[in-house]
Amino acid sequence: MYNHLTLTDRCMIEKYLSFGYSVTDIAAKINRSPTTVSREIRKHRIFVSDPRGRCVKFRECKRRNICGTNCGMKACKSCKEQNCKEKCDQFEGITCPELGLPPYVCADCDKQEICTLQHAYYHAHKSHNAYMEKLSDSRKHLHIADEDLSKINDLVSPLVLKGQSLNHIFATHSEEIGVSRKTLYNYIDKAALDVRNIDLPRKVRYKKRKSKTRKPIEYKYRKGRTYADFKSFIDNNPQLGVVEMDTVKGKREKGKCLLTMIFVEYELMLIFLLDSCSQECVEK
Repeated sequence: MYNHLTLTDRCMIEKYLSFGYSVTDIAAKINRSPTTVSREIRKHRIFVSDPRGRCVKFRECKRRNICGTNCGMKACKSCKEQNCKEKCDQFEGITCPELGLPPYVCADCDKQEICTLQHAYYHAHKSHNAYMEKLSDSRKHLHIADEDLSKINDLVSPLVLKGQSLNHIFATHSEEIGVSRKTLYNYIDKAALDVRNIDLPRKVRYKKRKSKTRKPIEYKYRKGRTYADFKSFIDNNPQLGVVEMDTVKGKREKGKCLLTMIFVEYELMLIFLLDSCSQECVEK
């Protein structure tokens, strides 16, 4: 669909994961690609370490005095009174090997209550908030290296200050600039170059465009008159014949035109010459 996942899509993913649906079934439910659903789960799943679980470095760990009590134990891992997960800043839970396979979370696992390994869950609202934060952050910064931006600035800024337009600069140095004209205008808008919008004589003359909010159009006359309604009507009334009507215009909008009527059942077409392509001539 080439559209980003919405909050509704993520809520549906979380819901169907709790029901035990596979990634393929979830993709079919929300009309998305299985790859999209799989990538979304693996990218935004949250790992939770079980307090009873052991650390990945448990066997070779030799850390002492983590709690700061100077108890004299050779290794803190042998202590039964303290929890490594709460005290140790280097604690890493052991991840379940099943999380490397679809559906990549523990939502429908029967061993959740007795499993001491690291769990993974998918939360729709947290995933959507992380997506929106990344989307907003990616649009705030310039996606170009400082060296490349400096080269563009050294090339474009002196020419603009001499009075050359960006169109003329692109006509002669497009390969050296390496970005599109719209991107270069965006760099100037964000004050990334030495030149500013005030240095562009034509741009300061234009007023900023106002975005018009268009109201959704309700096609009331289409209710009961769509092509799907037509097909269902013909299926319910097979005894009726179908006549297809159309007009054929010339190169000019005004003037005479042809009105065609095709009787589908008899493979017969009638052609009428009209003085103009108007409703009055067609009715006549």
